[in-house]
Amino acid sequence: MAETDVNVLVAVNFSDALLERLRAVSPRLNVRAIPARSADDVPAEVLQDTEVLYTSRMLPEPEQVPELRWIQFHFAGVDHVVDRELLHSDQVMVTTLSGAAAPQMAEYALMAILALGRKALAMVEDRLAKRWAEDRYDRFRPKDLRNSTVGIVGYGSVGREVARLAKAFGAEVLATKRDLMAPSESDYRLEGLGDPGGDLVDRLYPPEATGSMLSECDYAVITVPLTGQTRGMINDKILKRMPKGAYLIDVSRGGVVDHGALVEALNEGRLGGAALDVFPIEPLPETSPLWDMPNVLISPHVAGASPRYAEQAIDLFTANLRRYLADQPLLNLYQADRGY
Repeated sequence: MAETDVNVLVAVNFSDALLERLRAVSPRLNVRAIPARSADDVPAEVLQDTEVLYTSRMLPEPEQVPELRWIQFHFAGVDHVVDRELLHSDQVMVTTLSGAAAPQMAEYALMAILALGRKALAMVEDRLAKRWAEDRYDRFRPKDLRNSTVGIVGYGSVGREVARLAKAFGAEVLATKRDLMAPSESDYRLEGLGDPGGDLVDRLYPPEATGSMLSECDYAVITVPLTGQTRGMINDKILKRMPKGAYLIDVSRGGVVDHGALVEALNEGRLGGAALDVFPIEPLPETSPLWDMPNVLISPHVAGASPRYAEQAIDLFTANLRRYLADQPLLNLYQADRGY
């Protein structure tokens, strides 16, 4: 084997056609595909000389992969493995799939905004009851997206695509961002989507001003990653700042929204409704009162699902492979001090 060869282990089940796209990046790449749930599923000699690992959850111990220099994850969030030793090694770079699923997650958020605002859940309820509402103009009085205010908590790849779609409907867009001095986006994004320059947002707020921002919003879309700083950040204090009848859409990670406070806000009628794709406990327990709330849209953590997910994942991975071979900075580098 030539000295410059790079051993790549793909531990996710990709089609042969997609694997060939990886191999076509460079003759230097030795791509081995071994779908694995744990390191025990991979021969020890393969782990020993792996330099690049593409994985969803399978992570070996550091001593099993002495040649490892880069881990590319199959998902945007890595909170499920954040405590693993490999993520904190000075010898190993870690990148995520942030941005690859932004189109479908933003479409989910827009679907939820329109469904809640146009009373689609009540329409489904009446359809199942075969009821033609006599008070239909009151029962289905909508909250128009046009001229409304959409607040995005976390202006990353998903939030920026939500902004682009909301702007097309004539909404005002507010957003929180960790670094207000850098409104542009430098990580991975699909061409023509999102808001790379930070030009679509009407006002940016620091995370500390989330309550102030949401006090002006008809819709709140939560897109931040789960970290020590964001866990429970959408709490009772924040929810009480939101206008009566506002809607909350959560496509972040389970644990960012305090569900106890959310249930209380919904029960008291302070919120008009919610669309929830992520939960502190998944699957959502049958005992959760959210199941019985007629103004809550529940989905089983599928906002990022797409028949093109694997293809979009390969697009990002090949872009990063080219950067790696050229000794250029990788896209979507995980930073342990930030937690994402």
